[in-house]
Amino acid sequence: MFEGKQVIVIGERDGVAGPAIATCVETAGGSVAFMATECFV
Repeated sequence: MFEGKQVIVIGERDGVAGPAIATCVETAGGSVAFMATECFV
């Protein structure tokens, strides 16, 4: 699904964190261009 694509990952502090999403993207063959975990209050 993500083979050869670069992805921007924005996670949420109280939800799914950025590193967890980044791991899933990398496992699916993608490359993470930017990753952050933010607090949306």
